[in-house]
Order: sequence, then structure tokens, then C-alpha cells
Amino acid sequence: MGLTSDKLLASAVLAALLLFVGTVWLWPRLARPGWRAVSGRVGLLFSTQLALFAAVGLAANQAFGFYASWADLLGQEKEQGVVVDHTPQGGPLRVVETRRVPGVASGGPQSVGRIQKVDIVGRTTHIATPAFVYLPPEYFQPEYRTRTFPASVVLTGYPGTAQALMDKLHYPRTAARLVEEGRMKPTILVMMRPTVAPPRDTECVDIPGGPQTETFFAKDLPEAVSGHYRIAGNPGGWGIIGNSTGGYCALKLAMHHPEVYAAGAGLSAYYKAPIDATTGDLFQGDEELRNRADLWWYLKHMPAPDTSLLVSSSKVGESNYRDTLKLIDRVKATKRTRISSIILESGGHNFNTWRREIPGTLEWMSDRLSGR
Repeated sequence: MGLTSDKLLASAVLAALLLFVGTVWLWPRLARPGWRAVSGRVGLLFSTQLALFAAVGLAANQAFGFYASWADLLGQEKEQGVVVDHTPQGGPLRVVETRRVPGVASGGPQSVGRIQKVDIVGRTTHIATPAFVYLPPEYFQPEYRTRTFPASVVLTGYPGTAQALMDKLHYPRTAARLVEEGRMKPTILVMMRPTVAPPRDTECVDIPGGPQTETFFAKDLPEAVSGHYRIAGNPGGWGIIGNSTGGYCALKLAMHHPEVYAAGAGLSAYYKAPIDATTGDLFQGDEELRNRADLWWYLKHMPAPDTSLLVSSSKVGESNYRDTLKLIDRVKATKRTRISSIILESGGHNFNTWRREIPGTLEWMSDRLSGR
């Protein structure tokens, strides 16, 4: 059974319950001296605790989408990586599967839209990664056949799964509802992980001698997607949204590449790339690269980018609250970069908080993007 299987979770919960009942039932028989009785007590306690830990861990993974498979959990994911000598047949983007929009009533593409799973290989970086592309109903309607659409890249946190953007954060169905209510323009969503060279957390950095992740998101990804779908090629056609690590990437990419991304939204973002066991040495001693990845340094020392930013936090529950207020003040002082915010009274670093922020974020993004 897969790591995210409902059957596996149900089995773990059932095993924990049976072991708990068994421990209560057998404890009087084992409450006597002797190595066998002691071993029995230790074995029962250990097994019950292990089953409870497994059940809680599986439930948390289902709720927050930390790991997509056993290989992902164990750091053995090898399916996608850096491709150095070829591109997929048919070009840099290949559709491998089409599916209906989760949480939306069944119907044809013209009434409910579609989601396509795609494989993308960067033309210049040779980074290969999967993604999900949401195409709104209007994309398939005859009256829109000559129209181009704005597009937003939507990024998870780390490790995260792109599937969670649909199943847990409900981006496609939220976008469909907002369009129906007249609060948002029909928009193509490109949903994916920022982890395009798993299992390493590259923090959307062009790593010396390693994956050129920033270039992939700033150049290869828009080029590949625009070459396959009807996406507005004019300035203002692309935006980028993310939560946590994806939020940091979204803000950084909009600041570094305003000619590509007219707007960037960072939900529960941080503002400086960390260095830890998941990232490795991102900068290889390159001080300029390290500084560029620090949004505080960038706002202070580089020309203010002509882009729009959105940041979010909560007064209780988010560790980035004070930093977010400081970032707002620093951006406002540039007089050129535009910034907006969503500040909740309370809300932790989790899916429920981001679901509360996503409708406003999509509406904000739509106001800043344009199609033709």
C-alpha cells in the first residue's frame, strides 16, 4: 500500500486500537516477576507506542502532504532529477494524463475545466520535473478560442506534493468559484513543487555546479508552458504564488525577474534562504549569490523592482509575523515596488490557514495580471 493510501492509515489506526485493547487485557497476566513477564510488558508497550506513532504520522502526512511515497519519505526518490542530454519527445512539455478537477461537479471541459499532468524539461537548465496544469472552462469554450489567458505558477512548501495543491489547498476549485462569482479572470494555474531536483531543497537558487533552479523558474518554465498553451505573452501575463518555501521562492522570483512575473505572493513565507541538512551548501562560497538570495539585502542594495508583492502572516501562530511587518515597511520605502498583505488574527503554519488566504490571494493576483 502507498504511503498516502487510506487503507494504510485505516490499518495503522486499527492496529493501534487492537494493541491498546490487548495491552489492557493482558496486563494483569503480565504483572508478575520474571524475565518473560517483563519482556511481555516491554513488548506490548513498545508495539502500542510504535503503532500510535505510525498512525499519527500517517494522518499528519495525509493532512499536510509532507511526503508523496515511501521513496520520498526515505530520501530515495530517483524518478525525476537533472536531465543533461535530451528533452522529451515532442518538446519541453509533454502531457501525460488528463483528469477532472477535484471537488467540482462532473461535466465536460467547457463547463468545469480540466487538469493535465505534464512533464517539463528545461531547455537551458535541463531540469526535469512534473507539474499539474489547471485549464479553466473558458479555455475550451468556442468564444475564447482566439483568446490568451494569464497564468500563475503555484508552488508548495518543502517537501510538499503538487497533488496537495489540488486536494488539500483546493486551488483549481477555488479559482473556478471566484471566476463564477466575477471576482477573478479565468486563469491557467501551473501547480508544482519548488523541489525540482529531489530530494534536495534548492530554495530556487542557481547553485554553482548544481541545479540552476532560479533560471528554470524564470526562463525555462514560462517558455515551456507558453509554448504549449494559450498564455498571454505580454508583460503582465505571469504571476507566481507559494506557501512557506514556495512563498519565499515566489517573492524572490518576482523581485529578481519582474520582466517575467508581474506579481508574486508569499503565504507564510520567510525572506532569506536557509542553510541546513536539506539544502546543503547552496552558494559554494559565492557571496554575491548569497546576498541575492537574501530579500532583506536585495531590497536595501539593489534597484527596487517594478513588481507587485503580497505577503501573509498571522498575529498568533506564525513565526514570521514581525519579519513580515518589517518587510512591508522596507518595501514601502522603495517607492517603486508595490506591496499588499493578508494578516490574520490567528492561524498556524498549515493548510487550514492557507485555505483562508488563497481566495483573497487569487483575487489579488487576477487584478494584476492580464490576458488578450
